[in-house]
Amino acid sequence: MRVTVVRTLLGISSKASGCSPLCSLQKTTVRLSAGSHLYGTIAGGSRTLRFPSSTLVEKTRWMCSSGSAEKAAEKETSPEHLELKKLNDELEEERKKSAEFQDKYMRALAENQNTLNRMRKQVDEAKIYGIQNLVKDLLEFSDVLQTALESTPKDQVTENNIHLKNLHVGLTMVSSSLQKVFKKYGVEVVDPLGEKFNPNLHEALFQQEVENKEAGTVVAVSKIGYKLSDRVIRPALVGVAK
Repeated sequence: MRVTVVRTLLGISSKASGCSPLCSLQKTTVRLSAGSHLYGTIAGGSRTLRFPSSTLVEKTRWMCSSGSAEKAAEKETSPEHLELKKLNDELEEERKKSAEFQDKYMRALAENQNTLNRMRKQVDEAKIYGIQNLVKDLLEFSDVLQTALESTPKDQVTENNIHLKNLHVGLTMVSSSLQKVFKKYGVEVVDPLGEKFNPNLHEALFQQEVENKEAGTVVAVSKIGYKLSDRVIRPALVGVAK
């Protein structure tokens, strides 16, 4: 006997199957050779069907699981189930809102911290570099004092020329006091004579060949430079060996 089985899910009325309403039925079509018999059972209905076959025919078996399907349908439409589903949906929505608010809060907190760090940095820089413009103006005064001292003939600064000597001593004291004030507020002198040329601190005015000097060495300083903390206020004006 050769048997071929094909199964499909069907929804049919209770009158056609003999099962209770709202049940799920399964139809199995079996092709039998002549002389075979087929027994079909309806589960849940406690029925057994016998289909005699004297020739090649198609027989059908209906299986009904109405009890569980009907209960599931009733459960899904019950007020308690609908209310629970509504609460679950609301809970999921609140979770999404909570996650969104948490993300916004963390972003705002990070932005606030970054702003605070920037403000602190600006305050610290203001404490250090707030006197930068004043220092630049005082540098001109320091240059004038230095020029006055260098232009005074040293051989005439004697007891015989007491007025010139007193003037020279006074200018020296003023220049020394000014340098002490510069040092107190973090202003440093950049006098690179004999050092390697540094473009971050020096400004080259000319180049010249000098014996026994390596190329790139500062051989002359036209005007000394200054820096405030790690910031250059004025680069030193120099001549460089080539």
